Amino acid sequence: MAPGCFRFGAFLLDPGDRRLTRDGVSVELNARYLDALALLVREHGKLVSKDRFLDEVWRGVPVTDEALTQCIRTIRRQLGDNAANPRFIETVPKHGYRFIAPVDSPVPDAPAAALPVPPTSSPAPGGSWTLALQLGAAGMLGGGIAGVLGGLFYGLGAAQPLPSGMGASSIVLVLIALTVAVGVIGGAGVGVGVAAARTAWGRTSPGAIVGGAFGGLIVGAIVKLLGVDAFNLLFGRSPSEMTGAGEGALLGAAIGLGIWLHAGRGLSLRLTSAATAVAGAVVGVLIPVLGGRLMGGSLDLLARQFPASRLRLDPIGSLFGEADFGPVTQAVTGGIEGALFCGFVVGTIVLVQRRFGSGS
Repeated sequence: MAPGCFRFGAFLLDPGDRRLTRDGVSVELNARYLDALALLVREHGKLVSKDRFLDEVWRGVPVTDEALTQCIRTIRRQLGDNAANPRFIETVPKHGYRFIAPVDSPVPDAPAAALPVPPTSSPAPGGSWTLALQLGAAGMLGGGIAGVLGGLFYGLGAAQPLPSGMGASSIVLVLIALTVAVGVIGGAGVGVGVAAARTAWGRTSPGAIVGGAFGGLIVGAIVKLLGVDAFNLLFGRSPSEMTGAGEGALLGAAIGLGIWLHAGRGLSLRLTSAATAVAGAVVGVLIPVLGGRLMGGSLDLLARQFPASRLRLDPIGSLFGEADFGPVTQAVTGGIEGALFCGFVVGTIVLVQRRFGSGS
């Protein structure tokens, strides 16, 4: 048996020559399925997660869960295996697969160099762009949901009957529209940042934290720049202390942390969303403590910068024992904002990754 080959039962797998034989007769497997089998055999006795298949076999090409299922089904058929009573490949529900047959390899250290990357395993043209669009859209959805809830919270809390035909419902609708717009833009930026990090460093890498932070930083900076310029253009002055790059980077990092916990540590969707919401809440509390502002603080700043405006958030402050939208209120509402935004954005991104075969 040549160095780097693996024998199990009547089969001989030669990853270097890219051949699988049974009693000397070639067994037909396409290149990608052969890679999947080689990965299982190299890790015999160990669980191989869905994420590892996606990273090492499909190499970043977005696929559905059914693609992996079909791959394992085909390998089993060629090996004469049975999923209900397996001799070679065992299914670990919701986690992955394990090769359970005894494997004979005369050179245990050879597998690291024994599996060349075939051309078919390279990311498909446009694959990175597809991933960015998928995760960007998922972030938009999550940010939009968080924006609706945040707008309702601030709108109902600040709603007061107003003269000149403008009532409480108008305030609620305007604030929902504003918070949804900010949430959608922020979620899209973080989603694209996470996609870029995954393309550069792999799905299970903590680089998702960096990608999320970078996406949030860029979007936060752009939104603040446009907001400041718009107010200067329309009113001749603007509140320069509105939320911006720093706040976006911190929230984006919390979301990236959640993505990494899901992919790299195998947390379920529920636990991932809950853990990220907690991280977002902590960040949301710290931002005003460190002198920054999230949506609530920015809205209050706008109301004070333009005294003629009809927006007042003081009623929300009274809920927390303050006469106005003070530091305690900013910290509490910041925590609520951070939890909503981070929890929903992570939840939608994970769901999209599952739908397109890049999550578990």
